[in-house]
Amino acid sequence: MSDTKVVTRFAPSPTGFMHVGGVRTALFAWLFARKNKGTFILRIEDTDKAREVAGSIDHIIESLKWIGIDWDEGPDIGGPHAPYKQSERLDSYKKYAQILIEKGLAYPDPYTSEELEAFRKKAEVEKRPFLYRDYRPESFRKWDGTKALRFKTPEIKSYKWTDAVRGELSAGPEALDDFILIKSDGYPTYNFAHIIDDLEMGVTHIMRADEFISSTPKFLSLYDALSIMPPVLVTLPPILGEAGTKKLGKRDGAKDILDYKKEGYLPEAMLNFLAFIGWNPGEGDNREVLTKEEIINFFDLKHVQRAGGKFNEEKLIWLNKEHMKKLSQKEIEKNIFEYLPSEIRNPKLIPVIFDRISKWSDVKEMVAGGEFILFFKAPQINKIKLIYKKTSQEKITENLKLAIKSLESLSDDEFITEKIKEVLIKIADGLESRGELLHPVRYALSGKDQSPDPFIIASIIGKNETLSRLQKAI
Repeated sequence: MSDTKVVTRFAPSPTGFMHVGGVRTALFAWLFARKNKGTFILRIEDTDKAREVAGSIDHIIESLKWIGIDWDEGPDIGGPHAPYKQSERLDSYKKYAQILIEKGLAYPDPYTSEELEAFRKKAEVEKRPFLYRDYRPESFRKWDGTKALRFKTPEIKSYKWTDAVRGELSAGPEALDDFILIKSDGYPTYNFAHIIDDLEMGVTHIMRADEFISSTPKFLSLYDALSIMPPVLVTLPPILGEAGTKKLGKRDGAKDILDYKKEGYLPEAMLNFLAFIGWNPGEGDNREVLTKEEIINFFDLKHVQRAGGKFNEEKLIWLNKEHMKKLSQKEIEKNIFEYLPSEIRNPKLIPVIFDRISKWSDVKEMVAGGEFILFFKAPQINKIKLIYKKTSQEKITENLKLAIKSLESLSDDEFITEKIKEVLIKIADGLESRGELLHPVRYALSGKDQSPDPFIIASIIGKNETLSRLQKAI
């Protein structure tokens, strides 16, 4: 298979929720295809009509495109193996079902649901696992499509196989059973359809979650029955919750991938973050902030880990800020302004805001928290709070007067952060403690003990307003 062009796929079900685990599976499949100059296919597994949610295919496409994943073949763009929805490929499944029937390896299920339930209860009473093959009929009618079609496992035996991540794996004959190929509604099961689709689309590597390990012997038995060479199986490590003790689920705070878009995360950061859950560049490269192109360049299967990786939201927040720092000033301003009310879209606020956020939606929270009011409305102050430690009221007043005098000497053009800082620090350095000046100036300008530094506040609100607020504090 080393000389064969790499073909990978992502085949989600349109059930309305794009879990980060599914997106990570798509990402690893896409990275491997791009690294090896191969083909990446998007395929929709829509044969479980009871679980299908309207609009989900568009949701899947939007989710993948947002994070930066593209595809060479898929339901929206077509391709040489179209169609790419399983519900439109029913003839293919019937063709291979007929091949199995002709080989004597598939038969219509003769039992009712009540009879099957009785078999299960009998096995439970006898304290043994229920296996359908224990009740396999000796003879059966021709399949007419009205009954479920089952696979007749050709040989009950142990299986050994190699997984590209997990290494050598095996399972005993108890893992094999006569599973359903095509349901009574005419739609194939996952166990059957994905094998046929992968065969017809030339898929060489299957990136999958670890829950499919237990089903692998059934798949291998079907591969054997159809004389198919199995693709390379690549079992990815599970994504764990923050505690690291179990898989991340909705109950643990797992969100739809597009919720992170709504919260103002950058797609570059999310791609970077998901790539590092279960993989690292290796070779002594300890960098954690990488571009999409760098991740593609470094990606290989030998550095995909076996153990689960935590979904650490603090790490995501940190990565997001690191990627935000790479943006141009124009992009930063554009994104911040999207969350600011039009009346406070002052370009001078951008550095103050950017310094205090890790994702764009933080701006919205700052607005809701009233953190920008001080730039547009003079605060109500309590003069007692002007006092710095044990400094007397008289000394505080004297220091504020010195500040006013020095700031008055600056022209309007000179009233910028650097100059304001220069003149105020010069005064503060002559005092017993800088806080004797800087604390009352900060409080007089902001009405808060903690705020952006007073030099920035003064430069934003302007000379006249700065002097007015300081004068009122005396």
